[in-house]
Amino acid sequence: MRILIVEDDPAVAAGIADGLGAAAIEVDHVAGGQAALDTLGPVHDLVVLDLGLPDMDGTDVCRQIRARSAVPIIIVSARGDEMDRVLALELGADDYLVKPFGMRELLARIRAVTRRTASSPEPDGPGDLGRLTIDVRSRRVTLDGQQIHLTPTEFDLLVYLAGEPGAVHRRSDILRDVWHAEWYGATKTLDAHVAGIRRKLGHPGWIESVRGIGFRFEIVPA
Repeated sequence: MRILIVEDDPAVAAGIADGLGAAAIEVDHVAGGQAALDTLGPVHDLVVLDLGLPDMDGTDVCRQIRARSAVPIIIVSARGDEMDRVLALELGADDYLVKPFGMRELLARIRAVTRRTASSPEPDGPGDLGRLTIDVRSRRVTLDGQQIHLTPTEFDLLVYLAGEPGAVHRRSDILRDVWHAEWYGATKTLDAHVAGIRRKLGHPGWIESVRGIGFRFEIVPA
């Protein structure tokens, strides 16, 4: 595995690089947002991205990476506000870790994210759902014939919910089955990913909230 670290603090970057190196993970390090965009390539399996960069905000870097690549992104930031977390996740990040953090937690999150995004879905899947088509083999989603670009986590969440249209899925079950047992975060992360899917599908009715329980997928007619 090879990870791109985007961090302007040399001490923090060195600590992450040393910890990842001890786990036999190859590391590339850049200190700025533009350098990250220029350096990121097919050789990278994951990006560890700080938000407080000297040349551009990390959320802009996250947005631009996600526009061109499905590579998993883990945000590491001193910004612990809930809105910062939600914004980053809506822009396509797969996880969010607040500084300071321990290497064991970062490694656990890296394993969880890469396991989730690298796992091969079953050949069968939701298929045609009215105006929406989900192809699990190619991991493509189309709405009215137009491809919808989802992050790896958004795709996995949509496949999970759409597997049983009309069925209510509890938050705890979704986090267990989509994020797996290693998930450390709050359930607001789930809300952020649902919001991202709704926005990209253009209608909130595709995923309905069930107060106090969770979510269900519904087919929205033309």
